[in-house]
Amino acid sequence: MSGFKNNFLWGGALAANQVEGAWNEKGKGLSVADVAKYKPNLDVGDYAGHNNITTDMIMKAMVSDDTEYYPKRSGIDFYHKYEEDIKLFAEMGFKTLRISIAWTRIFPTGEEEAPNQDGIAFYKSIFETLKKNNIEPIVTLSHYEMPLHLSITYNGWVERKLVDMFVKYAKVCFEEFGDYVKYWLTFNEIDSVGRHPFITAGIIPDKCKDYSLDEAIYQALHHQYIAAAKATKLCHQMIPDSKMGCMLTKLTTYPNTCHPSDVLLSLERNLDNYSHADIQIFGKYPILYLESLKKKNINIKMEKNDEKILFEGKSDYLAFSYYMSRTESADPNKEKAAGNTIMSVKNPYLESTEWGWQIDPVGLRISLIELYDRYNVPLIIVENGMGALDNLEDNNQIHDNYRIEYLKEHIKEMRKAVEMGVDLFGYTSWAPIDLISVSTSQMSKRYGYIYVDQDDLGHGSKRRYKKDSFFWYQKVIETNGNEIDWE
Repeated sequence: MSGFKNNFLWGGALAANQVEGAWNEKGKGLSVADVAKYKPNLDVGDYAGHNNITTDMIMKAMVSDDTEYYPKRSGIDFYHKYEEDIKLFAEMGFKTLRISIAWTRIFPTGEEEAPNQDGIAFYKSIFETLKKNNIEPIVTLSHYEMPLHLSITYNGWVERKLVDMFVKYAKVCFEEFGDYVKYWLTFNEIDSVGRHPFITAGIIPDKCKDYSLDEAIYQALHHQYIAAAKATKLCHQMIPDSKMGCMLTKLTTYPNTCHPSDVLLSLERNLDNYSHADIQIFGKYPILYLESLKKKNINIKMEKNDEKILFEGKSDYLAFSYYMSRTESADPNKEKAAGNTIMSVKNPYLESTEWGWQIDPVGLRISLIELYDRYNVPLIIVENGMGALDNLEDNNQIHDNYRIEYLKEHIKEMRKAVEMGVDLFGYTSWAPIDLISVSTSQMSKRYGYIYVDQDDLGHGSKRRYKKDSFFWYQKVIETNGNEIDWE
């Protein structure tokens, strides 16, 4: 095999809560993202920016109409500018765009009997615009933007009732958007419940009164697995030839040394990472996973048919994010490095971004090989990129060779994995346009090929400008990844 498939899906990935804005327009309800505060300086113990969330913090946010210190409320105004932005994506030659649907635009609290027609109309307009521009949508049903009402009322996914609410929401999406969308994803980075339980599953620690936070996390995960399986089966029934995938944060872990303790710790980290995809692709819980829960004295409440539901709702493909690898050591005094809502031991052989994320293109090839060998299902990379401080010059140019270099080296490694025989059908880099960071709610941590004139507090013209990487990626897509060098 040589090179990428002729129909390879090149594109980019967005999340509704990080781009749309219009947080209180046309019936939209509050989501967990709407109470996420601007936190540019995070403590190591609160790296996701939401681990210390409290009911009191949420209540104060709910009565505030501030959009400066709650930046996801205004996003980059994609809600009003999506036609302009999609036109720019089409100019780059995008074959696909990964987006998410804000659950709270369809069911503002999650408990309504009938969906919000204004929300449906908005997304239909987006899909029509994508269709006109020959861009295939990949749609995530839940991307860190669940209804805040369900978090406050039920402590999020700890409550089994959310399974039926999610399936009702998914059914409306399939009914209304099934003519436009073939590729679906259930939950963004479902494994992240353990890292930031509030934004992923709506869990508020101070509401965990009759159970521990750990018990809440594993129970919420189980309910999301069941909801994903039910939604997958329903999608297959309602949309002919549809494909429903699951998504994993690929946290490829190396031992810091060849000391057996380091090797064992890295093995445990990797098995834990795999377990979330195991459940959704193999349709059952891994034995070692269940044994580890017993040792932690965690008892997941399962209903009679849950095993059958998981087996009948297996995912068609595996989507994953990859930003960096991580390194682990049994020595607690080793120097630490930041990552995608994680901290790990610093790898002395790797360079780092301005935010301390270590750059490891070869780790992407390793990840692709490991995942395809383990699951033997089609793979797609739905997030990969680097956050950086970009400089808008007087002539409105942005020279981001560092981003080009990062992406170029990762695409080289993707190609090597494909040439080995890995079934990779797409690549949607994060993100095609500057947006609000998930962890710190910063704008200044920029990922896009398109610069948005907006600062951390939402001030600016919001005009869009093409970076050097825009023209580079345009050439990558035009040549199907055969020309990636930048002159």
